[in-house]
Amino acid sequence: MSKLDELINELCPDGVEYKSLDQLTFYKQPTKFIVKTTNYSNQYTTPVLTAGKSFILGFTNEKEGVYKATENNSIILFDDFLTSFYFVDFNFKVKSSALKIIKSIDEHKFKLKYIFYAMRCIHFVPTEHSRHWIQIYSKIKIPIPPLPIQEEIVRILDTFTELTAELTAELTARKKQYEYYRDKLLTFDDSVEWKELGEISTDMYRGTGIKRDQVAPDGIPCVRYGEIYTKYNIWFEKCFSHTNKDVIKNKKYFEHGDVLFAITGESVEEIAKSCVYVGNEKCLAGGDMVVMKHEQNPKYLAYALSTTNARIQKSKGRVKSKVVHSNVDAIKKIKIPVPPLAEQERIVKILDKFDTLTNDISKGLPAEIEARQKQYEYYRDKLLTFKEKKV
Repeated sequence: MSKLDELINELCPDGVEYKSLDQLTFYKQPTKFIVKTTNYSNQYTTPVLTAGKSFILGFTNEKEGVYKATENNSIILFDDFLTSFYFVDFNFKVKSSALKIIKSIDEHKFKLKYIFYAMRCIHFVPTEHSRHWIQIYSKIKIPIPPLPIQEEIVRILDTFTELTAELTAELTARKKQYEYYRDKLLTFDDSVEWKELGEISTDMYRGTGIKRDQVAPDGIPCVRYGEIYTKYNIWFEKCFSHTNKDVIKNKKYFEHGDVLFAITGESVEEIAKSCVYVGNEKCLAGGDMVVMKHEQNPKYLAYALSTTNARIQKSKGRVKSKVVHSNVDAIKKIKIPVPPLAEQERIVKILDKFDTLTNDISKGLPAEIEARQKQYEYYRDKLLTFKEKKV
């Protein structure tokens, strides 16, 4: 019998009480913690947090309005659409009030880290706005066992998290190694001509806006610019989203081999992130993105446009404000080496092998991390399932 089983048999053999989230936590806007400057630098120490996948946008040296975290002053931070949850136990500032905060009403009765893990088991509807937190989501109930059981569950799940973090750190190191060899392989001598994208493109045009409420479970495949940052690597075969093409005006399409650039974003370093479509369907391009057609090897362009050199060119002259913008003219000026097609194909075969080891979730470390994550979610849900105590 495990320690957790012993605690349950001793402290709550007849089940546990379920309480709504508004009985356990209080909700607040992070208004006074919003960063004023956009002068971020890795030399500074206070992270600036943002909604979405990137989470840490940069670091600031602002001293006023920093959230001071302690053991009893940690928070759960989530975005407007309740799709990203983070347990935050370090000092920080935030980019905007798109992030929301909840804290434990009483850490000695309701351990916030336990509440965090329990909330991860809830299926929040991502299309709902956070204004529904108070009226809807805060009324959702979770099991609240005695504090020793909460602490033991947190210890077990923290251990799972640490093991996954170790694998992720190893994968990060491997990705850096891959990036080094990719950049080295794509550094040519004078025998290879460097050309601007405007010289090698056969057509380049902007997409048309596809609103969030126009995304559908089926219909024509489409890509919205934000998905280039969050859903796709440097090339992809299947679109994450679909839409009804009849509701989209002034349709702009992309097809096999086309390069997509996101020309709006939050980060100077990631602006104009590109990905190449290698599927075979005709798809719709959303707004704030540029489509480039060409006669080069598609995957070669995907790799060439992901190099450090290309990223520097994409961010050159970009100014950080609330959002960062690029445009067609700037993208046309990006220079990449353009060897003969046969050499492009040879390079693609080499880099495909590296890419598989560092990014393919069906092989190597990514597959192990994916399996570990599924195992963690299974045990988390199992650990947080309790018989409800009859009152």
